[in-house]
Amino acid sequence: MFVCDQVLTPQGWRQNQLIEVAAGVITAISNAPAQHNYPSYQGQLVPGFIDVQVNGGGGVLFNQHRSASALERIMAAHREHGTTALLPTLITDSYSAMHDAAAAMKAAKAEGIPGIIGVHFEGPWLSTARKGVHSEQFIRPPSADEIALLSDPALGTVMVTVAPENVSVEVIKKLSAAGIKVFLGHSDASAAQVNAALDAGAIGFTHLYNAMSPLQSRAPGMVGVCLARDCYAGLIVDGYHVDPQACQVAFRAKGKTQMMLVTDAMALAATDATEVPFFDTRIVRDGDKLTTPDGTLAGSCLTMIDAVRNTVQQCAVSLADAVEMASLTPARMLGLDHMLGSIEVGKQADFMLLDSELNIVQLWQQGTPIRKDA
Repeated sequence: MFVCDQVLTPQGWRQNQLIEVAAGVITAISNAPAQHNYPSYQGQLVPGFIDVQVNGGGGVLFNQHRSASALERIMAAHREHGTTALLPTLITDSYSAMHDAAAAMKAAKAEGIPGIIGVHFEGPWLSTARKGVHSEQFIRPPSADEIALLSDPALGTVMVTVAPENVSVEVIKKLSAAGIKVFLGHSDASAAQVNAALDAGAIGFTHLYNAMSPLQSRAPGMVGVCLARDCYAGLIVDGYHVDPQACQVAFRAKGKTQMMLVTDAMALAATDATEVPFFDTRIVRDGDKLTTPDGTLAGSCLTMIDAVRNTVQQCAVSLADAVEMASLTPARMLGLDHMLGSIEVGKQADFMLLDSELNIVQLWQQGTPIRKDA
């Protein structure tokens, strides 16, 4: 048990609350008694963040280290920055790499590694015209073996990013029927193709604005359809991928219940390193911007607390709304909002204490204090 002077709940901020936790779950939230001896914290208690696009962190890239121990290292690196649940993301790669990633996910589940809640395959069914940093040699149409691999229920929650001009509506329907969260991205599709994919069961868009057909007056493209339709969208708010005003456009169009903050983090995230190898090239860090030597954006070194802070400070979004886009909205998209994403009785005790500058002071995952002074 502990008392916190400000607690963010789905009903808004509540003051001077007593939080009770048992077996990693929140069992009660109530007004604190006037006199008590419980530990007390001054600050803003918010739910742990959920990142659905994490390629790596802490010096580890999932594509290069496809094992449960690698996933544990990635999780540990991002947990220090507020992420208490994530989807390790495999960038476009060979079938054997996909198979290894699936095996690593199953092993992580078997070992009960906290916070590894599913897997995101970003590719390989993408468009070479909008490939970004993805390796063209591995971009291909879906095969029966690959569809079966993604549809394996032993993987748990699965998300996949596809280009709808290269993946038929029949395949999208099949994936959706298997419970896979189909997102659209790395695509030069027309508005008609994008609308058809959504009608077939796709539910969202990967890193809105980036690597997708743009909005034009007579050709809405992928961006225009995303802004117009009821669907989810991830957004990288790092100041490099998307201008803050373009972020504001997205926030106004989609609202906090459909926009999700994501990092698209690479191995350099949560490290001080300045360079790492990447397939047949390398990723170089300039400040907090990651590119390949030819200048192509190559993911980010963003963390979720930075994404929330940037959203508040650069995009005129309230802290409560920014946190919801980093927690409850992704939980709802994944179908896990019954157990994750907000500070409520019956949900997993994943939360953190922020100071007035939005720095993390304390953090708990499944009720266990992570910071030593928690």
